[in-house]
Amino acid sequence: MTAPSVSLAPWHIEPLNPAEAPWPLLLSADPSREKVRGYLAGSTCFAARESFQREGQPPRPGGRGEVLGMCVLVPLRASGDVASGPPAWELMNIAVAESLHHRGLGTALLRRAIEWARSQRAPRIEVGTGSFGDQLVFYQRAGFRVTGIDRDFFLRHYTTQLWERGVQHRDMLRLTLELGTGR
Repeated sequence: MTAPSVSLAPWHIEPLNPAEAPWPLLLSADPSREKVRGYLAGSTCFAARESFQREGQPPRPGGRGEVLGMCVLVPLRASGDVASGPPAWELMNIAVAESLHHRGLGTALLRRAIEWARSQRAPRIEVGTGSFGDQLVFYQRAGFRVTGIDRDFFLRHYTTQLWERGVQHRDMLRLTLELGTGR
């Protein structure tokens, strides 16, 4: 008789009620509480929770481990465009606890968001991000392509200046991952 194997996966990803989203984590990716509040209410969220569990078994009792990362998606529809099929989705926020950066958790969350959008028959996922930095490479590595530039977005929409590696964020790049074409 063999002992059951133990999964060393440090997290599992599950849906998260937007009302339960941890604000410190959300604000680490988007520092505007007002903007986050605006998109969170009508969103679909996924959380990566810590979990050490036996393979094939549910997460630890209650499945309520600490939220280590999360992502927030909102539907995109043109005004009055209700009958044209499933909506595209915009990834509004993806955040991972700083101590877990560069360990695959963000990639796992992004993959889960893409998988979920495909299950909803969405034609694409869009995201807006700064015009430089690790996050741009992160999305491009997942297959997102630049589809637009919103000049001075961060200057117009944020009261606090956003800096990364000594450079101020000004322009937002719009990136798109087409889901229906297999690209």
